[in-house]
Amino acid sequence: MKRFYIISFLLLVNWEIFAQNHFDLVIVGGNPGGIMAAIAAARQGKTSVILERTNHIGGLPVNGLGATDIVTREATTGLFLEFTSRIKQYYIHRYGEKSQQVKDCSDGFHFEPSVAASIYQEMLDEHKDKITILLMRQFDAEGQNLSLKNRRIESINILNRENGQKEVYLGSFFVDATYEGDLGAAAGVPFRVGRESREEFNEPGAGRTYEYWKGQPAEGSTGNSDNAVQAYNYRLCLTNNPKNRIPFTKPEFYNREEYVSLIEDVWTGRNTQAVMAKVTNEMMEENCHHIAQGNRTKLLGDSWGIRKLSSLVTLPNQKVDGNNQHTAFLSTDLPEENWPWPTSSWEWRDRFAKRLREYTLGLFWFAQNDQALPKHFRREVSEWGLAKDEYQDNEFFPRQVYVREGRRFEGVYFFTAKDALPVVPNGRPPLHSNSVTASHYALDSHAARKRERGRVHLDGFISYPTAIYTVPLGVILPREIDNLLLPVSVSGSHIGFSTLRMEPCWMALGQAAGITASLAIDHGVGARDVDISMLQDILIQQKATLVYYRDLHPEDPNFPLVQYMGLRGYLPGWDADLKGAVDEDTLQRWSILCGFQLNTVLGQRTRLEVLTMIYNHLRQ
Repeated sequence: MKRFYIISFLLLVNWEIFAQNHFDLVIVGGNPGGIMAAIAAARQGKTSVILERTNHIGGLPVNGLGATDIVTREATTGLFLEFTSRIKQYYIHRYGEKSQQVKDCSDGFHFEPSVAASIYQEMLDEHKDKITILLMRQFDAEGQNLSLKNRRIESINILNRENGQKEVYLGSFFVDATYEGDLGAAAGVPFRVGRESREEFNEPGAGRTYEYWKGQPAEGSTGNSDNAVQAYNYRLCLTNNPKNRIPFTKPEFYNREEYVSLIEDVWTGRNTQAVMAKVTNEMMEENCHHIAQGNRTKLLGDSWGIRKLSSLVTLPNQKVDGNNQHTAFLSTDLPEENWPWPTSSWEWRDRFAKRLREYTLGLFWFAQNDQALPKHFRREVSEWGLAKDEYQDNEFFPRQVYVREGRRFEGVYFFTAKDALPVVPNGRPPLHSNSVTASHYALDSHAARKRERGRVHLDGFISYPTAIYTVPLGVILPREIDNLLLPVSVSGSHIGFSTLRMEPCWMALGQAAGITASLAIDHGVGARDVDISMLQDILIQQKATLVYYRDLHPEDPNFPLVQYMGLRGYLPGWDADLKGAVDEDTLQRWSILCGFQLNTVLGQRTRLEVLTMIYNHLRQ
């Protein structure tokens, strides 16, 4: 009898552990993609656990990336729009509608790191009964940390970094929301690291490429594939407000030799702008004499002071988002040294993170103090420092490296440059009928190699304009695993990924992942078998833009109809033009698409009236 009670007790304990550590969704990574997956799932009634390696959720937007990277702001909506709207309301509520802070937040697209953190937390707190957040939880990308059976992940092993103990988490669905793609790799999903050749997908900027910023490929551009990974940096929150400014300090392992090339660049004005093709040595020498007389640089395309080191985008409260300076040979990016990051251990990554931090601090300390630089240049750089009211538990420095690109998976759909480029001039890119978000950013990659003598720029630094495109569900779906979703390290080429890799798109894909997992659980199917129309209906109800139209906003009562019809090819242009009359060619094309002859009189019914007739028929 005693033995019976002991066995019963052990079974009860095991069941309690199982119940505590079992969730509908197990999400590895607390960046915005993971956060939105959890929120979207919670709104479908599903439970999630977010397992975040650091002490803070929010990823890069709470670690310096305060200037949202998106070209057409109305292209990506849904939960992302909800986030930016809350940002704006925060500044209105705290400072007043006519305040400088509201102006500087740029409709919620520019924000301080601490404000982004509070808004993410606010959105999560609204679903406390469904979402569990566990910090200091590390997943190591090794097969032994994952249990896989019959094409499904059953559980994963997590290291609790606070006590050194291993923990097991079970779920119906798993979401890899890491920037590196660690969970997908451990599950055996095929992935790529490095750059494809220009020939493989015929993509602009692919392979080894040197070009003036937004210019044409120059000498040395081979287009060959390699294992190079675009550079990482820290997105810095800087200020020139003396009351809130922390001076840059000389790091412990300062190496002056890393920065000496900046001296000549400052004196001569050398930069990577396309206008440098017309600059002669005599012009640079003249600029040097000009600066020696106490003046700023006068060379075309050149920057001065802090802007020689870092691009600056205004944030509220006299702060800026300091990113790599695209037109400089030496800035906050640290190419080459990050190449191992995507597939390395966290021990290696932590060492590189420290190395990158010291490099960054050393760069600004050099620019403020080295006697070989012009005195008035140093003085202007010294007007800037770290914001005292940010990252106070980390010496005012961002806690997370900007991992622009990790592993890229090979999923159900492989996204390349052609998916973001117009099919015809001024037209749309290919329309994906299984779209889960629209998005818009350039094909954009940072450098893959450090400065090389005689080159006009750093290898890999490119930017090519795109048109607003659609993103198919297949980019987050692995081919062989039924209950895994990959909304961050998505499926695509280096160039294709270079436009998808922006936080608005990742947030939208996270939202789609949360709903996809919820539908799969409800219907007892794998992710690839979820009814795409049902998924899209829910996204549209949540005001997510799946196909972008210039003349329609998610608040428009006709938004669901236009999204539905647009996905089915009825509205191929950039405008829905609902008030316009139906011409004969359009009526004929719509008749073919819907499969029945439309009984209407040309010129007497608007496009909206005819589309509504078709819509009601198709939805019966």
